[in-house]
Amino acid sequence: MGKFFKSTLISSIGLAILGVLLFFQSEITIVSISYVIGAILVAIGVLAILKFVNNMKKEVRDDMNLIYGIVTIILGIIVICNPKAIGSIIPLVIGIVIVLSSATKLQYGLELKKNKNDLWKSTVIISIITMIVGVVLIFNPFKGAEFIAKIMGVLIFLYAILDIVTTALIHKTIKTLHQAIADSVSEAEVVEEKEEK
Repeated sequence: MGKFFKSTLISSIGLAILGVLLFFQSEITIVSISYVIGAILVAIGVLAILKFVNNMKKEVRDDMNLIYGIVTIILGIIVICNPKAIGSIIPLVIGIVIVLSSATKLQYGLELKKNKNDLWKSTVIISIITMIVGVVLIFNPFKGAEFIAKIMGVLIFLYAILDIVTTALIHKTIKTLHQAIADSVSEAEVVEEKEEK
C-alpha cells in the first residue's frame, strides 16, 4: 500500500503541475508534450529495429520487430512535425487515465462501505467527481484549442487535488485497519499465554 500511495501521490502532483502549465502556458505545454511523445515513439521504434538487427544472426527471428519499429518511428516523426495536432488527442488519453484511476478509488470506497468505515462516503463522492472530470475530458465538448487547453488544465488540476485527498483518506483508513488487526492479534496472543499458564 505504501508503494501505491507514493506512486499515486507523485502522479497526482505531476498532473497538478501539468494542469497549471496548461492553464497558464497552453500552447507551449501542448507542443512540449507532443515533442516528448514523438521522441518516445521514435526511441521505441529505434529499439525495435535494433532488436530485429540483433536477432538476424539467430535462427528464430521476429520480423514484426522491423515493421513495428518502422511504423512507430513514422508515427513519432508525424507527431514531432505536427505538435499542435496531437493536442486534440491529449485530453482523450488523460481522460481515460483519470476514469480508470477514479474507478479504482471508487472500488476502494465501496470496500470501505463493506467494512462499515465512515470515510466511504467522502471517498465515493470524490471518486465520482473525478470520474466525471475524466469523462468530460474524453468527450471534450469545448471549442477552440486554447480554450480547450485552459479548461483541460483546470480539470486536470481539480482531479489531481481530489485524487490526493482520496488517496490520503484511503491510506489513513487502511493504516488504521492494519493497526487494529495487529492490536487484536497481540491481544489474542496475550490471552493464549494466560490460558496456557
